[in-house]
Amino acid sequence: MEMTRRSLLGSAAFATTIPAFAATDERWAQIAAQYDVTRKVVQLEHGNWGMMANPVLAAYRAWIKRVNRDTSFYARRQMPGELEAIRVRVAREMGVAPGEIAFTRNATEAMRALILGYNRLRPGDAVLHADLDYDSMQACVESLKARRGVEVIKIALPQPASHQALIDAYAAALAAHPRVRMMLLTHVSHRTGLILPVAEISAMARSKGVDAIVDAAHSVGQIDFRLPDLDADFIGINLHKWIGAPLGVGAVCIRRGRLADIDVDPAEPDFGPDDIRARVHTGTPDYSAQLAVPAAFDFQASVGLAAKQARLKALRDRWVRPAREIPGIDILTPDDRRCYSAITSFRLSGRTSHADNVALARLLLEKYGIFTVHRDGLASGSCVRVTPALATSLADVDRLSAALREIVRTGLRT
Repeated sequence: MEMTRRSLLGSAAFATTIPAFAATDERWAQIAAQYDVTRKVVQLEHGNWGMMANPVLAAYRAWIKRVNRDTSFYARRQMPGELEAIRVRVAREMGVAPGEIAFTRNATEAMRALILGYNRLRPGDAVLHADLDYDSMQACVESLKARRGVEVIKIALPQPASHQALIDAYAAALAAHPRVRMMLLTHVSHRTGLILPVAEISAMARSKGVDAIVDAAHSVGQIDFRLPDLDADFIGINLHKWIGAPLGVGAVCIRRGRLADIDVDPAEPDFGPDDIRARVHTGTPDYSAQLAVPAAFDFQASVGLAAKQARLKALRDRWVRPAREIPGIDILTPDDRRCYSAITSFRLSGRTSHADNVALARLLLEKYGIFTVHRDGLASGSCVRVTPALATSLADVDRLSAALREIVRTGLRT
């Protein structure tokens, strides 16, 4: 069976006819070839931001040239209509109405607007976050103690985690702290790749009068879902991680009917209180990056989100399954397929300190040529994060498996 997948990106086009094949089939090399990934190392740290595929990079370069050439003559006349059409495209891809989406420069900017702008809190209320949440989001929640006069509750998520144990952890926290009125949820943890059952937790919270503000920075484009599936009213996303748009593009999503619960940004005078775009002020963004977003969506569509997720899981499983059999390796992300996608973290047994995991990531790089990153902030200690992407081959993750076997056999020596 043959499938034709086509992406037309103006002057740049990606068109190929490829067979329907398994997630582990190396014919994925045809997709990987669309990424000009460095060959200096085995790049297993694609979590910081997502590499643009070559057609997207070509479109971005073309837009940089256009914006740089025509400057305000274009920006003040034609560009606003084009950006509005792209906002409509983003909303359609996310499964929401255009009036529920506004551009930001990243998910952090979106989440900052939601957390700090959430105006339903009163002195004596409480807010909740967890150890796996992103550092900047945790800091915003912590700041609400002084800003809003609320109590801040922080919980440690269970480890090893399970789908039900995660739901139970939030249920227990809400039962123990009945004054919680707002909670931060991270759909996919940047620390371990753990997928939170956001829809179940959000619905449970709503039944108790608690709003969930959801960080979907790592889930959009990595997992096959749409924003309404999260059953949350307030969501921040990135388009430059797993969608593969240029750096500097994110979005904030506020469900229709909930705008009044997020303060208007005082620096944004151009839109009225009934417009989501009044909730965030970015100043002058990289217009070329925003204009290249359709190219990123087109390329992702040429791969298919379900197929992409299957491939990412297959790359992850390829190194995790043998690593679980190595005595002395602790895998921190569960194997329940509801709970992971591309990202998984590990550590050497008993090596939980920051220094231990900095040293482990350095050893992988300097001795084995494998680039990963250490992560701190888990209640259980530090770890090393592994993040494959569509540019990753099976041989890349096999090198990691072999390196881990040797490291355990010889000991952690830098």
